[in-house]
Parts: sequence; C-alpha cells; structure tokens
Amino acid sequence: MGLLQHVQHQISALNDLIKINNDRIAGYEKANEATDETGLNLLFNEYIEQSKSYVSEIREYIHVLGGDPADGTTLSGKFYHAWMDVKSVFVNKDRHSILSSCEYGEDVAKKAYRAALDDKELIWEDEKVVSILNNHLEGLKKAHDTVKSLRDTVNA
Repeated sequence: MGLLQHVQHQISALNDLIKINNDRIAGYEKANEATDETGLNLLFNEYIEQSKSYVSEIREYIHVLGGDPADGTTLSGKFYHAWMDVKSVFVNKDRHSILSSCEYGEDVAKKAYRAALDDKELIWEDEKVVSILNNHLEGLKKAHDTVKSLRDTVNA
C-alpha cells in the first residue's frame, strides 16, 4: 500500500469513527426522549457531549492528514438502528430496556474503535492519534460499564 493509499485508509477509518459517534449521539438523544429520570437524562447528556468531543478531536486529526471529515451517521445505520430497534421500548419508558439498548450501543462503539486500532493495514505511525483513539476507547468502556451497572441494578 502506497503512502497516499495508507493516508486515505486512515482518513476513511477515522471518518467511520466520526459516524459511529454521531450514531451514538443520536441514540442517546433518543434514549433521553424516552425517560423522565433526571439522573439518566444527565448521564445521557454527558455521553452526548463525550461523543461530540470525540468527533471534534477526530476531525482535527483528519485535517492534519489533509482529509475532509465526514458528517452524518453510518451509511448502513447499524449502530443507529440498534437504538431504534427498541423504539417501542422507548415509548413504554422501560428503564431496563432503555439501558440494555444503550449498553448494546456502547458495545458497537467499542468494537468499532477496537477494529480501527487493530487493523493491520492501518499502521498508525503517529502516537498522538493512537493516544486519542485509546482515550476514546477507555471512555467508551467506562460508559459501557456504567450503563451496564445501572441496567443490572434494575433487576436487583
């Protein structure tokens, strides 16, 4: 793979992460609409802001690479649809189901970051981007664990 192809592959992978974060934002906005619980609303708003921050950091790095950052969500919308599949649950405002859907969404986001970091064709030569992506992944893991813990307390 030539240098230009390598850079384009990195830009493409980073744009996918922007889209995943945009999907995550849309999912938490939908979850926010589904509950009147102040604690959950605050948490979901925190995760919306977290993803907006992640998007901003990734956009900056794409500019460094000479690329154009993506807008919108994933083309397939797999992540977004994972949240939307439980639309009826959201309507019923079932806390356990809302949190289960959010946990699933976090799993999808973590998987996307892990895939980008582990992609053998994406030899991330700049430690800054590796650090950024690892920090994002750690934030996603913490969000996942928090959501999972909240979901599990519903059953307790």
